[in-house]
Amino acid sequence: MRISGISAAVAAGTMLVLATGCTARDTVESPSDGASSGASAGAAPVDASPLVAALPAATTDVDEVTWALVEGEPRSLLPGADYNFVAPNLCDSLLQVQPDFSIEPGIATSAEWVDPVTFVIDLRDGVTFWDGTPVTTDDVIYSLERHRQDVTSAYYGAFVLVAAIEATGDQQVTVSFTAPDSTFRDALAGGAGAVLSKAYGGEAGDALGTSGGGLLCAGPFELDSWTPGKEIVTVANEGYWGGAPHVKTLTYRFVSDGTTLTNALVEGEIDGAFNVPPASRSVFEGSDAGTLVVGPSTASFSFGPTRSTGAGANPLIRQALSMAIDRDQYIATVLNGLGQPQRTFVAPFSWASMEAAGVYQAGYDALAEPTVDLEAAKALVAESGEDTSVPLVIAIPAGSKELSQTAAIIQSAGQQIGLTIEIDERQPADFAGIFLADPGPRESIDFVATTGYTETPGVLAYPQLFLLPAELGGIFNWSGYADPEVIGALQAARTTPDPTEAAGAYVAAQEIFAPDLLQVTLAGAYHTTFLSSDLTGATTSVAAYASPWAQHLGGA
Repeated sequence: MRISGISAAVAAGTMLVLATGCTARDTVESPSDGASSGASAGAAPVDASPLVAALPAATTDVDEVTWALVEGEPRSLLPGADYNFVAPNLCDSLLQVQPDFSIEPGIATSAEWVDPVTFVIDLRDGVTFWDGTPVTTDDVIYSLERHRQDVTSAYYGAFVLVAAIEATGDQQVTVSFTAPDSTFRDALAGGAGAVLSKAYGGEAGDALGTSGGGLLCAGPFELDSWTPGKEIVTVANEGYWGGAPHVKTLTYRFVSDGTTLTNALVEGEIDGAFNVPPASRSVFEGSDAGTLVVGPSTASFSFGPTRSTGAGANPLIRQALSMAIDRDQYIATVLNGLGQPQRTFVAPFSWASMEAAGVYQAGYDALAEPTVDLEAAKALVAESGEDTSVPLVIAIPAGSKELSQTAAIIQSAGQQIGLTIEIDERQPADFAGIFLADPGPRESIDFVATTGYTETPGVLAYPQLFLLPAELGGIFNWSGYADPEVIGALQAARTTPDPTEAAGAYVAAQEIFAPDLLQVTLAGAYHTTFLSSDLTGATTSVAAYASPWAQHLGGA
């Protein structure tokens, strides 16, 4: 799970082509909420009935493709070390997330539970790193232990129940657990299961993954060069186990300004990008240079409390603010129609391909839909007992148009129900400090507005961060939320091997925590892609965060 306050994936929903010239490669059913309707301002909502997760695979080679990174230059290319779309094309994982958010074999032909606490990984024969050296069990163990032994790893939580990782054959690794873990297999389809060369990692040391240290993986593209401040150049891995990519050189440019990016895309200077600015929707839809594609995602826009004291920590205040915000208006104005209402912060696409999807969906459908009720909101403010003369402060990152608009909407909603909201716009480094262990940067604020998403299937990764005690993985549980029923049910959902029983435990927890609004979810925002008319084959769902989305990219 990732949280980004500057530009994260946009959220839980659908994907369809908003221009001509492309047909769906993969289709999935629409989540029950569908698209926003009745928006009172801004762009019309997208019709979310036919969902498409990827464009048709290319059949024609292309010499070079230039891709923009809206998020800017990454700090590292190590899976999990930073938020970027480069690493999934470089470093294959043991399993692979498909565009429809199902999971298929990757470097491992099989990765399954053989009993409740024993997980066996069988490696694919003939897989090599870019330099031609074979991927071995030692490389797999090294890669998994990197996360298990490092509490700062983004994937550390996936390994907390692991007791041992060892080779049990020439092409087999066995992972032993202290208790069953229903989340582990899904995690291996993302960065937690990415395989790096042990020998290269040992030589690179702390520089591994940086512009100076590089890395050695087994994905469809290999790192050719990284010019800081300018670009990252990757080239096709002709020996890739899944077949050589059609794109021979894939160059990433760092273009974080929305206007600059829009102009470059419609003028053909850049061939494609994810997370294109919603404000440019009409420009993209009217362009002959390419196609705007809107895809399913797990991401959402939300805001939540940052400390255990003050009005922000009071659930009645959060409920009141939630009741004062018109979700359709929010989607129309902030997302320009490229989103849908969402009832809680775990999006329906998260479980779309899971075995117990019906149980999860029924539990979600039973939750109350967000509605506007200013009089009820005012009553909650009065009931809260909070001193309304004290302003509440919400932090946002400088430079994010969508989150700046979000904060303004929250501010206006607060004013309508007797709350004063002040906006604290922080520079990127200062904003990032909010999410670190040191509580200092959070002491002067009450809320933080963010976008967040999960990169692999499953329902537990996101809520555990906000609902569990810190010692159990609740690293964003800054308000001190501690409901024993929720904790017990979430733990049961993780350690229950039977998928239906695990789903039932999660739904029981969700029924309690959803009304508490540890994150006030404002909208699910679709995964947006703009792609040149000359190209096809890109994964255009949230799966692009975890899997080699450019593997099938090439000539249309």
